[in-house]
Amino acid sequence: MDPALIPTAINIPQLLRQHKLSPRKSLGQNFLIDPAALEKVIDAADIEMADEVLEIGSGLGSLTRYLAMSAARVVSVEIDRRLFNILEDVLANVKNVHLVQGDILKISPPDLMEKDGYLVIANIPYYITSAIIRHLLEAEIKPRTMVLTIQKEVARRICAQPGDLSLLALSVQVFGKPTIAAHIPAGAFYPPPKVDSAVIRIDLYPLPLIPADQIETFFRLAKAGFGQKRKMLRRSLTTGLSLPFAQIEQLLQESMIDPTRRAETLSMDEWKLLTANYIQGTNN
Repeated sequence: MDPALIPTAINIPQLLRQHKLSPRKSLGQNFLIDPAALEKVIDAADIEMADEVLEIGSGLGSLTRYLAMSAARVVSVEIDRRLFNILEDVLANVKNVHLVQGDILKISPPDLMEKDGYLVIANIPYYITSAIIRHLLEAEIKPRTMVLTIQKEVARRICAQPGDLSLLALSVQVFGKPTIAAHIPAGAFYPPPKVDSAVIRIDLYPLPLIPADQIETFFRLAKAGFGQKRKMLRRSLTTGLSLPFAQIEQLLQESMIDPTRRAETLSMDEWKLLTANYIQGTNN
């Protein structure tokens, strides 16, 4: 970003004190305030002036103002009612930002965005990352890229390869390819979290790697497989799906998966075949 265009920093601590507010831990409120870190997020997104951006977690508008200078239109969603009036004042003179107060998981994306191919930028608690991705990707209007600021260790988990996969990694990688674009130290936030963060970029596939009509079953199998992570698949799937041991053994053998393997070792192709065979078996 051109240095001449960088907005004057918002004094977040002072603004909160002025309104007798404090950050809410329950909402994962750690406000990104360092200008260099804000620029890292913008750089990771590769925003073009014609782009539309959906920002999730506006906070008090620090990143929103950077987005407004980089994109044609920004729709910014903030769940915390306490912050919303302040946010409206902070962004009063920014004409290409549309503010929405509400929970992104309860808002239909077509009510916010006009067409496919928009960008998602979010500073969100990791535990709703998968839910937000599914919510956006299963809507009629879909984004092309997501840029998320999350805890560094969680970012590493999301980008893991077979052998070290988690349910979170699988639930992201079924929709797109994640990469770590930047690292952000804890001191770049107010209040500073206990751990450093990372910016991950998820380039989304035109279609999920698992057919849309099989996604629910895929997640059911994956949750069962990872439900007892230290157990072999034949045991964790038997328990998680409440099916006979012999039936699970047969399912795994038909899917060319060694029943003694563990969930974290399976590739996406193996999960895809396992899902298809499970559906076929239940329909027979």
